[in-house]
Amino acid sequence: MFEYWAHEASLLPFDMYPLLRWRMTQADRGQAGWTGLRLYATERRAEAMALLDQIRIEGPLAASEFAAHTRQSGWWEWNDTKRALEWLFWAGHITTATRRSTFERVYDLTERVIPPAVLSAAVPDEADAHRALIDRAALTHGIATSAELRDYFRQPPQAARVAIESLVDEGVLRQVHVEGWGHAWLHRDARIPRRIEARALLAPFDPLVWQRDRAERLHGFRYRIEVYVPAEKRVHGYYVLPFLLGDRLVGRVGLKADRQNARLLVRSVQFEPVAPDHARDALHAELVTTAQWLGLDDVMWQEIS
Repeated sequence: MFEYWAHEASLLPFDMYPLLRWRMTQADRGQAGWTGLRLYATERRAEAMALLDQIRIEGPLAASEFAAHTRQSGWWEWNDTKRALEWLFWAGHITTATRRSTFERVYDLTERVIPPAVLSAAVPDEADAHRALIDRAALTHGIATSAELRDYFRQPPQAARVAIESLVDEGVLRQVHVEGWGHAWLHRDARIPRRIEARALLAPFDPLVWQRDRAERLHGFRYRIEVYVPAEKRVHGYYVLPFLLGDRLVGRVGLKADRQNARLLVRSVQFEPVAPDHARDALHAELVTTAQWLGLDDVMWQEIS
């Protein structure tokens, strides 16, 4: 897998690399990526290329290892070095070699990370790439609105519209009507399983809840990431994860890893009206699994509401 921008920074299978080359090409021309990074494609390109040369000579480097780096606090208070590196990442000149325990990205030349067979694979023209991305988004969703299909890989509106129309003409997508949604699209290969056996705590950026409106329409589940909300305005808590059980979102859990005492702290639990009687037991089993995955010894329930 490789890291690149899908709906957000994502780990993607290698077969998607050619399908996203159009975005890298646009970023290299200063036509894609965040506005603050686009200067590095033009008037500040030499600065970015100097960082690229340093990585080429010295090997994989994190932003904090460059001599010009000045430490900034907060997630998005980037300095010029970090901005230049992120433009190089958008443009495909470098990619993620690894991430450290602090989640800091370590960059390396793309050709030293992506296998040669992937780099040399045929690159579809942009229209075909957009069509393939919409096809994959539709198959993943099963049924979705045009906006949901487009947003899955953050495609430009016109390119997505043309791709959808093309896939309809080919019979890959067919238009359906869902009460409360209006028109939507159903992939011809969408499966309707007899039952779904699932149990998982979902990360805030999980595709199942990434489209907040979709999660609310499908599940009646209103979800927001409240780490960005002032404490006095939070409804559910600082870091709350949705709980999936079967084919329903049945609750939300506020968690904290107390690494000093090797415990997973359960700060709050709220179950939805649709939660079955065994939801609490299922949640406890999932929390034990989560604690083990985090290398913690115990689960401590602090508060239930």
